[in-house]
Amino acid sequence: MNSEATPGRERLIEQFKADGLTVMFGNPGTVEQGFLDAVDAAADFRYVLALQETVAAGIADGYARATGGAALLQLHSGVGLGNGIGMLYQSLRGHTPLVVVAGDAGVRYDAMDAQMACDLVAMAKPVTKYATRVTDPRSVLRTIRRAVKIALTPPRGPVFVALPMDVLDELNSEPVLPATVPLTDVAPSPASVGRAAELLASAEHPVVLVGDGVALSGAQAELAAVAELLGADVYEVDSSEVNIAASHPLRRGQTGHMFGPHSKELVGGADGVLIVGTYVFPEVFPELENPFRPGAKVVHIDLNAYEIAKNHPVDLGLAADPRQALRALAGVLERRLTPARRAAAAARIDVRTRERARSAGQASPDDDTPMAVFLRTLAERTRGDLIVFDEALTTSPLVTRYLPPERPGDYHLTRGGSLGVGFPGAVGAKLARPDRLVVGFAGDGGSMYTYQALWTAVRHGIDAKFVVCNNRKYRLLDDNIAQYWRERDIAEHPFPGSFDLSRPEIDFAGLARALGADGTRVEKPDEAAAAVDRMLAHPGPFLVDVQI
Repeated sequence: MNSEATPGRERLIEQFKADGLTVMFGNPGTVEQGFLDAVDAAADFRYVLALQETVAAGIADGYARATGGAALLQLHSGVGLGNGIGMLYQSLRGHTPLVVVAGDAGVRYDAMDAQMACDLVAMAKPVTKYATRVTDPRSVLRTIRRAVKIALTPPRGPVFVALPMDVLDELNSEPVLPATVPLTDVAPSPASVGRAAELLASAEHPVVLVGDGVALSGAQAELAAVAELLGADVYEVDSSEVNIAASHPLRRGQTGHMFGPHSKELVGGADGVLIVGTYVFPEVFPELENPFRPGAKVVHIDLNAYEIAKNHPVDLGLAADPRQALRALAGVLERRLTPARRAAAAARIDVRTRERARSAGQASPDDDTPMAVFLRTLAERTRGDLIVFDEALTTSPLVTRYLPPERPGDYHLTRGGSLGVGFPGAVGAKLARPDRLVVGFAGDGGSMYTYQALWTAVRHGIDAKFVVCNNRKYRLLDDNIAQYWRERDIAEHPFPGSFDLSRPEIDFAGLARALGADGTRVEKPDEAAAAVDRMLAHPGPFLVDVQI
């Protein structure tokens, strides 16, 4: 602990390092220039430059997801924060612990309402867990420690601190100490676990709904154990990490993302429902009525008490760590389940196992397309040993068919609803995991939101790989408006012209080369294998534009 006064801008960096934040992603601006000058001179502290704030925020998000810790993001005043807000919404919805800082000209200039003056805290509040502005040079480090603690305490999420230039210029003698993040491995009481087991044990049609709270607590094995004891189908809700292995016979995929009736169809027949580490339901157009059938017993486990019974009533809510709660629940179920219930659960598992075996041998109409051949070859060449950052959207089912999410940390799915996270997320993940092959998938529309991420990868020697799933349109919008027409008995007609991206044609490989990377285009199935080999052999960022 250093008690000798030094400028706040220098002491701030020491505080970041004390909290393990030694890499900062950002885009520079004039009101941060003194701080960034100190960053440039700091030892053991790295600044990763992006060409636009959305890209910086996306890279930081990917880095945090791949490390499992916090990431540090610097934005430039109100204009930079404004650019980054869409990506910060992704991080808020996905519970990514980002520590976001932005400068302003100074407290002394507040009354002048000068160029770039704005209420940064008010801007940041809707897309962060916590937002504040430091106005006293004696509370810079204290505020940062508070922000780090809030970002890393479940429910995790981005936090924002505005740092006026004149505050950082003042001498600072605050102690440099690591932030204290409270432990949240809270176990429910035995009575609560017994009640949960009582509600679920007699279910003849059980369902488990899970989200990323499972992955955060490392509860994948405990989740699988409870699902197997119950013989319950497992659906992923608001899920973007590996919460249960794709190969597990009880994993049934995702519930609805856009339309509530799809989720209701999946869960409406259940008489016992266990919800873990998520809220229900996150669709854009959710079901307003209770989707569970009358009399269904519902147990909800989450560290985030706000999400328990937020939208629909439950019979029992447990504010507890998913791993601790599931482990305790499995133990009670082991003792309480009757032989008949065990046999029924085993029969349900057997049905799902046989269904998996039959579907595995079935051909798909996509099997000979350029994208399918590309993915099949990539899976063969790598034996599945890679990290996938998936923003393929309408192509995601094909991606996960050939590259199934099996191991925690090997798969990250886009979340939050805004486009552009796929390519910068892959850059962040590769920086966090330089020993692993990282491939980012994005649609042609989504990739163009943040294509500058390739430049950052080249500049900093980050050897990520990128795949454009190129269907020349915002295909998801085609699918969604088709559903809209069906619900309203509107006759099918041509899709809106604003969904089309074919005119003019985008040369994605050429763009990659213009940004210092390399790339190629796949138009025919027999070109796919060579493209995979070239991508894997290339010593640096490489992009493949696959025509769909």
